[in-house]
Amino acid sequence: MFLTEMELDLEQITENLNAFEKFLDTLPEKALGLGVRVLFAAILFLVGSKLIKLIRRITKRSLQRASVETGVIQFLDGLIKASLYGILVLMIAGNFGFDATSVVALVGSAGVTIGLALQGCLSNLAGGVLILLLKPFRVGDFITESGQGTEGTVKEIGIIYTKLMTTDGKIVVLPNGSLANSSITNATDTPIRRVDLVVGISYDADIKTAKEVLQTVMRDDMDILHNEPEIVYVNALADSAVELGMRCFCENPKYWDVRWRLLENVKNALDNAKIEIPYQQVSLHMESVTEPESVMLKRIDKK
Repeated sequence: MFLTEMELDLEQITENLNAFEKFLDTLPEKALGLGVRVLFAAILFLVGSKLIKLIRRITKRSLQRASVETGVIQFLDGLIKASLYGILVLMIAGNFGFDATSVVALVGSAGVTIGLALQGCLSNLAGGVLILLLKPFRVGDFITESGQGTEGTVKEIGIIYTKLMTTDGKIVVLPNGSLANSSITNATDTPIRRVDLVVGISYDADIKTAKEVLQTVMRDDMDILHNEPEIVYVNALADSAVELGMRCFCENPKYWDVRWRLLENVKNALDNAKIEIPYQQVSLHMESVTEPESVMLKRIDKK
């Protein structure tokens, strides 16, 4: 019986040695096959990347020739890029023996988990689609969003994020989901824009004369749309000044130039008309109080 067990152990060892020997014999062939697959995958990725760039370039040019909005072109470009690279990854996985159908089925079965993990990205994707459909703003518009009060010129509408350039040259990246759910103020969506200014004059100044001066300043400005209403009115009786309001209209791209020029011209015109522009000041009145002599005597006695 002891010999029989020894014989079984020897047979098992012999089988293991034979199997290891076969593995060593086939190892170079397997390594060569794996190397070929890796090389083919690298070539497939390079060729696929070049082809994806070519498809994106052709699509961009076609959309530009069709006069499609820049934001729509940017969004579709990002969507095409993500989709084609996903297909390329599946092809490379198939090269290594992974069944594409199995991979898709696995992703589908894990859809709930992936959806929960990527719900922020999916919300941003849906927000980007809403922005392109409803068009609250376009590339090139100057907007202000109510959430954080961020304002700037729209530079890019992506599939997940929108890029704004602020007035001081910074790039702010905002999620499309928050933009779609926020109140947006679009300052460039209309061709004209109203300019509102408030100027304070002294209570001693003549209001009628001051209003005529401000009307003249607006009438002499060439960038103001004179076919639109030009109004000068008393806005408020403030603590130290009578506030006069000015309203006029100009073309949207010229808004800031008109506003800054009006402020300068109003100051010069009021100075020439000898109309004072008051400023905040505090007057301090001090009164000296003399103590009665009886109180002073009592203090001396106490000492």
